[in-house]
Amino acid sequence: MPTQADPCSQPNLIQPDEAIALLLKQVAPPDGSEVVQLTHALGRILAEDLTSAIDLPPFDNSAMDGYAFRFDDLSVNKSLTLIGQSFAGHPFQGEITPNTCIRIMTGAPLPFGYDTVQMQERVDAKEQTVVIEAPKAKGANLRYRGEEIKTGGKVLSRGTLIGAAQMGVLATIGVSQLRVIHQVKVAFFSTGDELRPVGSELSPGQIYDSNRYTIQGLLSRANIDWIDLGVIADDPEAIRHAFRDAASRADMVLTSGGVSVGDADYTKQILNEEGEITFWRLAIKPGKPFAFGHLGKAVFCGLPGNPVSSMVTFYKLVWPLLQKMQGLPHIQPLQLKAKLKGDLRKFPGRVEYQRGILSHNEQGEAEVSLTGGQGSGMLTSMSLANCFVILNQEQGDTPNGTLVTVEPFNSVLC
Repeated sequence: MPTQADPCSQPNLIQPDEAIALLLKQVAPPDGSEVVQLTHALGRILAEDLTSAIDLPPFDNSAMDGYAFRFDDLSVNKSLTLIGQSFAGHPFQGEITPNTCIRIMTGAPLPFGYDTVQMQERVDAKEQTVVIEAPKAKGANLRYRGEEIKTGGKVLSRGTLIGAAQMGVLATIGVSQLRVIHQVKVAFFSTGDELRPVGSELSPGQIYDSNRYTIQGLLSRANIDWIDLGVIADDPEAIRHAFRDAASRADMVLTSGGVSVGDADYTKQILNEEGEITFWRLAIKPGKPFAFGHLGKAVFCGLPGNPVSSMVTFYKLVWPLLQKMQGLPHIQPLQLKAKLKGDLRKFPGRVEYQRGILSHNEQGEAEVSLTGGQGSGMLTSMSLANCFVILNQEQGDTPNGTLVTVEPFNSVLC
């Protein structure tokens, strides 16, 4: 019997890839910058090319613990005389003479005149006499001055995301402060008289406001400067004031809920009065309703109210926007194939992002299982997952053992 169509599917829905392309055309890369200390640069975007003021390494040094010597001395001598040592921060200060060697530690400067290091495991050392066993070649086990970066050489390019490795590189060349792109600022709030803060008692018909915490977590992991405006009552003037306040203070205004067709609240009314907003219907599940536009100079994104729908649309649509607004390139997420564990239900009609757990079996094959119930209100399906199981628009029910497309979560966000 043929698989039924998605009862919620409709013609003229916007495909996810088309939506991303349309959104990216609506925002521009940033043009402002500021100088920050290196200790505060993690997660920021470099605003200019950076070159090195020094050679890296700044001097010839040893790549391992061992003994430094002149390689040609071994052609006439089987043993060398130990005349000193070179430790990191404490270089050898004596005079180099033929048929001699020094003890040298990893990273310690190589004295001028020596040209080779032998690892300590291949040396027979007895008091002041050192025998080099099975020498390799001249220049072995050395790091040469400037072999990684020469003075004036480019170290990092504009648009680089500063992570732990980049911070270490900058410290290595002595950079204490750097110019970075202004941090994107996002203001968000929730609306609804049914919403209550966590820690309070619930009355009949009330629920805890969870979406604000999810959005805060997503923005924090993405290193976005956020402003939480709290919960706004279902009052037209209160909502109007919140939108105006948010738009005056942020580059993006982000809300969840109030953008579905037929919503009986004031959010859509006020949006239409205060800004230029388009209400989209996306061919994805969860997350069909989505709103995009401008409130003054700020970009506006309206996410669905269901918790999972809110996260999926943030992940797939809002995050690419924020990347461009930060000056980062749009990179297609990594996708791979995995064997489905268990049967999977789906109506044709929309692209679905079901939540899964990606792992490897004893044979080393990638496999994925769902996290349980996939309802758009079941936020535990996201909290237990490490990937999306992506099912194309026309795909229907999928049996156990089928190869499916999975997209591991971006560790920056989830």
